[in-house]
Amino acid sequence: MSTKAVLLSAVIAVIGISGCQKMDRPALGNYVKDANPPGGPLKFYVAFDGTTSNPLMNGVDSIRANFPADNPFTSITGISGHAVQGDGVKVIKYAGANDFISTAQSFTIACWEKRNGAPQGNASFFFNIPSSNKYWANTSMFGLFDWGTVNDSAIIKMDVVDANMNDNWFQWTGNNRIKGIMDNNWHHIAFVYDATTSVMTLYVDGVANSYTQSWGSHGGANMDATKATGFDIGGNRGIKDLGWGQSWDGALDQFRLYSKALSAAEVAALYANKQ
Repeated sequence: MSTKAVLLSAVIAVIGISGCQKMDRPALGNYVKDANPPGGPLKFYVAFDGTTSNPLMNGVDSIRANFPADNPFTSITGISGHAVQGDGVKVIKYAGANDFISTAQSFTIACWEKRNGAPQGNASFFFNIPSSNKYWANTSMFGLFDWGTVNDSAIIKMDVVDANMNDNWFQWTGNNRIKGIMDNNWHHIAFVYDATTSVMTLYVDGVANSYTQSWGSHGGANMDATKATGFDIGGNRGIKDLGWGQSWDGALDQFRLYSKALSAAEVAALYANKQ
């Protein structure tokens, strides 16, 4: 083959490869990844540490390079690198949370939060898994900080709906509200549900809260992955239909979904390492 023919073949090959690249989302760049074997328990992880000015890049999920459809939050300094600041109205929207719902019989949801004072007048959602299940909030799971009269404390609630349309509210209210975490400083929170005991434990700054919540003898979460329609961070995309909630207007960082109940030592390590 002549030299011209070899060069022509090389050019055609390069053009062909370039033409196959996906052009409908940001190009992959440097973003925080975490140790997790293929199919491992960490199903969704956003560090909000993208190094570009593109908000979609800064909100990418590191597990499957899952970009948000919309990231209207402001990038700020976080507990580790960057974080995001909500405005009480907008929501970071993803097409889904990978295979979290289909694999999470036990689960852990962990993140860092910072808010100046407890919500007043409306509950403030910090995550939501929207669903077509026609449950009253059209959700498979959501978490919120409810409003209260003690400004530096938080009433925390999480609702989980299973495939049979049975739900359970895990709640830390009244004298069991979480004190001191609405003080405009970063705090680590982790919700750990163990399917073997049907018990939810809330960890704050690496320490288990003594007030645990039970789902009777329910066992695995058993959410319906076929009905999940997305994943929201910092709000609930159906919030206008609820009439009593708002999106998160504080800061969030290091958002993680695991399909396992992390041990006390594993949660403490997340806190200690600012993960």
